[in-house]
Amino acid sequence: MFERFTEKARRVIFFARFEASQYGSQYIETEHLLLGLLREEPSLFSGRLGPTIDADNIRKEIEGRITPRERISTSVEVPLAKECKQVLNFAFEESNTVGHRYIGPEHVLLGILRVESSLAARLLLERGLKAGPIRERLPNQPGPIHWNKATTGASLTLESFLSGLNSLTSEGLNSYFSQNAEFIDANGKRWNRQEIWKGIETLLAPYAKRNATYVIEATPAETSELFVANVLWKNALLASEQRAWMHRMSIVLLPQANDWQILFVQVTPVRLS
Repeated sequence: MFERFTEKARRVIFFARFEASQYGSQYIETEHLLLGLLREEPSLFSGRLGPTIDADNIRKEIEGRITPRERISTSVEVPLAKECKQVLNFAFEESNTVGHRYIGPEHVLLGILRVESSLAARLLLERGLKAGPIRERLPNQPGPIHWNKATTGASLTLESFLSGLNSLTSEGLNSYFSQNAEFIDANGKRWNRQEIWKGIETLLAPYAKRNATYVIEATPAETSELFVANVLWKNALLASEQRAWMHRMSIVLLPQANDWQILFVQVTPVRLS
């Protein structure tokens, strides 16, 4: 889903992930995105888009407002926090509005400023950085492109869930499922929401191993009311299914309470001849 992100914007996400691990955070928060921006694109804060922002000062203030924990290995996936997903949604929107076919660090910065309740936005707003003047300096392209904004949140929720299998607690993983969710595992057993809650560690164990990898093969449905994705997992081994080391996971998401949640998952073993 990051195909529109420039190399610089992708490095911002990479640095944000690094910052989160350094502070022992289980989620990539907006303050980590801000630190990633300051690392990758300091010119955004050099005065050409508004007041000059001192990176060291920002870091000290962030460290004064958070509780650092034990560092997390960089080999462990860390998902995006809800506010970070909002930031990236707004970055998509800002890029689309001016007709850009890419998402760069400047769009991410605008996204941060639009999530005004976040720590990163408060730090920037306190220093006089505002979205309006930055937006005015962005070059306009003729005719905005039409990106499927309605399903950007669904894509972020899906990516966050899949990448978080190696690092989230069972309670954190369960929060992705709606109240009436169902899960059909690789052995054909149907789990309801209550059973998912009680046995989620067992249910998702094949996908939580370090060598388990996934690729989103297709999204057959992408509307404002429904999002369906087909995900292929490699090295997803079960003790009872040693030959089925690849699984295909079909996932259905629905919008709920200004976010997206998983309604249904079905897993099918992929048997290789």
